[in-house]
Amino acid sequence: MNKKRSVKKIILPVLGCLILALVAGWWAFSVSIYNDNFNKRFESYEPYLLYPEDYEGLSCTEYTFTSDKGQHLQGYLYSAGEDQRGIIVLAHGLGAGHNSYMDCADFFAQNGYYVFAYDATGNDKSEGEGVGGIPQGAIDLDHAITFVEESGEFPDLPVMLFGHSWGGYSVCSVLTYHPEVKAVIECAGCNRSSDLFEAGGKQQAGNVIYTMLPFVRIHERIRYGKYASNTAMDGFAASDAAVMAVHSEDDSVVPIEYGFDKYYAAYKDDPRFTFIRLTDKGHNYLFNDQSYIDEFNAAFDQWLTTLDYDYQAQGNSERFKADKADYIRTHLDRSRWCHMLDTELFAQFLAFYDAHVG
Repeated sequence: MNKKRSVKKIILPVLGCLILALVAGWWAFSVSIYNDNFNKRFESYEPYLLYPEDYEGLSCTEYTFTSDKGQHLQGYLYSAGEDQRGIIVLAHGLGAGHNSYMDCADFFAQNGYYVFAYDATGNDKSEGEGVGGIPQGAIDLDHAITFVEESGEFPDLPVMLFGHSWGGYSVCSVLTYHPEVKAVIECAGCNRSSDLFEAGGKQQAGNVIYTMLPFVRIHERIRYGKYASNTAMDGFAASDAAVMAVHSEDDSVVPIEYGFDKYYAAYKDDPRFTFIRLTDKGHNYLFNDQSYIDEFNAAFDQWLTTLDYDYQAQGNSERFKADKADYIRTHLDRSRWCHMLDTELFAQFLAFYDAHVG
């Protein structure tokens, strides 16, 4: 009997240590996967860059402001004409800075609004070795709004928000800290910060992702505090801002059930909410006319077949990188590339802002 008790005294602590080691190892692995996807720098691809001079009458003034850890973020005030009715703060998606949204800024600027855009932490001209994590988007937006409202650099006008993808999550979540915002348009966003990890991970790893989510959420909570637990739905509850939610049913990057469907179920009868459910617009080009994109990609794919080397071979990567950039610079129709907005959809956006600018 004493031997059995002695064996138990040995085995149970050993098992406990093994379980703790397994849990700690899976925790570390989960955080590593999260960081591999989100905690890195993102730079806009030079051949596709947009410039203010691509848009007639658009002016841009650059500013620098600080975010939570003192990192300097690059801001850009876009304007055109006079008698602006408000200031729209634009939060970009994950993958690079604000540049690919310059056509959106131009549209609103040409129609009576200042647009303040910025490169979030770890993107383009802003400081940061990496983004860090998804809650950083809401943090940077919080500081951007505060800069617009309190720096004395901008007219005292109503503030509205526009965000896509990561920015869509950010413009809704940040309402908790800025209930004074008049109106928000969120495109293809999600409800909580960990949703992007869950959505992408589920496609790659299936249900295994659900064993990683608790550790990812703890990691975000430790690193970002209140911002990590604050959701878009929390922002809606804390604010009286008018909200327009836009999403496409075929979005595979941020599936519609992670944001739009939740908001619709809770607020479909609330007059301050407007819902636009699209069917075949995907994610990255949600508010673009994709005809030129499809045309250019088809020509590019044809060009690939003419190469006299294996462009997919690792040894040819630098050569292909240079050849690809040269091809794009030579063949990209910049006029069409810079003016691909779905103007009918943006007319609805503009009418929404106009109705709620106050």
